[in-house]
Amino acid sequence: MDKVISVKPLENYLLEIEFADGLRKVIDIQPFIGKGISTALKDESYFRQVTLEDGGGIKWDNGYDFCPNFLRDDVPAVNVVTA
Repeated sequence: MDKVISVKPLENYLLEIEFADGLRKVIDIQPFIGKGISTALKDESYFRQVTLEDGGGIKWDNGYDFCPNFLRDDVPAVNVVTA
């Protein structure tokens, strides 16, 4: 299973994430913000409170989360970050 080891919120609902194997990419999660508990993320200050979860994904305090495999395989990169 993949594991996110760092997450950094950027402007316009972008996140820079780094996986344990060294892959770093910028993703846009705005398409996933809409109804239910994801509505809270429309507040950019709340969006910036993203943290790592024990299972290797990312989460917010309200319970909204993304698993690492989904982030790696199913969320397209806006940009791949190189060292």
